[in-house]
Amino acid sequence: MFDESLLEDPERLARADSRGLLRGVAASGARVRTALRLAEEAGVTGLQPDGRPRTLLVAGSGPDATAVADVLTALDSGSCPVELLTPTGPTAQQARWTLPGWVGSLDLLLLISPHGTEQGLTDLVEQAYRRGCTAAAVTPAKAPLAEAVAQVRGLALPFAAPEGNGTADTAADTGAFWALLTPLLALTGRLGLLTAPSSELHALADTLDEVATRCGPAVATYTNPAKTLAAELDDALPLLWSQGRVAAAAARRFATVLAARAGRPALSAELPAALAAHGPLQAGVHAHTADPDDFFRDRVEESDGLRMRIVLFQEAPDQPGSAAPAAREQAYAHDTPLSEIAAPGGSDLHIAAELLALTDFAAVYLAVASTERP
Repeated sequence: MFDESLLEDPERLARADSRGLLRGVAASGARVRTALRLAEEAGVTGLQPDGRPRTLLVAGSGPDATAVADVLTALDSGSCPVELLTPTGPTAQQARWTLPGWVGSLDLLLLISPHGTEQGLTDLVEQAYRRGCTAAAVTPAKAPLAEAVAQVRGLALPFAAPEGNGTADTAADTGAFWALLTPLLALTGRLGLLTAPSSELHALADTLDEVATRCGPAVATYTNPAKTLAAELDDALPLLWSQGRVAAAAARRFATVLAARAGRPALSAELPAALAAHGPLQAGVHAHTADPDDFFRDRVEESDGLRMRIVLFQEAPDQPGSAAPAAREQAYAHDTPLSEIAAPGGSDLHIAAELLALTDFAAVYLAVASTERP
């Protein structure tokens, strides 16, 4: 059950948030600043790259690794493909990783771990060394993974853990994503793979702080876009429709954090393909919903049925050739409620920060204000 009244009472909301999820999201800007400082101290700004890598290979534990690879792909200038490696094994600690056969000295391996204790990732560093593939890792200093990367003369970028917490609790660390992504943004920018200059990376923290100001617990629901979205998604299956590479990455991450934080399923698809992909689902639900004008229907035996809500992600308000008008028309035709999220414009990195931070807040509000939590 979702207690919407909790959103209007900051004190009750704070008591319900026993794991500090909202505090973690609000501190994302601070985590970015700390991550940039640690990356600079680790030597990122002093790198003198000899050309660009052929491929970026990303390996890491947890859903944040997938999202980091997805966002890097969306922000990439197109000069270097990003490939996410997937392991085999029953758990993260027992995962076995293998480099593709074509990997060699022209490629760069990026390892992501807020713990740095996974033996499979440490073994992957050894594989890369035998192939002549350079390795870099974002992981806690002095962790086994950091030591393994240092031994092969790779670059170990310290993971910026939450304040007062020497070890990262991935389940409750809602700011871990930015602490993992930021050092890689600095590294790929130095390699010429990202078009964001250093000043824009520092401005990223300011953007996250601005979103936290608009979406914080003290802001009333009617002026708080994250609380509004959380309330709209109560008891609904979200259909996350997106237009643009950055918006698509944000929608896929929102589906991930909804499942991880609030235990809510969601379906994501890119426009215009989403219209055909989810159209039959909308039509099927609409066809099996009881007719509200049928006065004699059996209301006692009537089930609530499946309720859906479309969340439309856009990188900017409607542009020429946008599929957003068609999405609105289809939503209206099937009586499907629709929410819209659009960044106010700016660079791709600024747009990503706006969309990702707002939806992080919404997922946490859903989790905290629900009586049953994952």
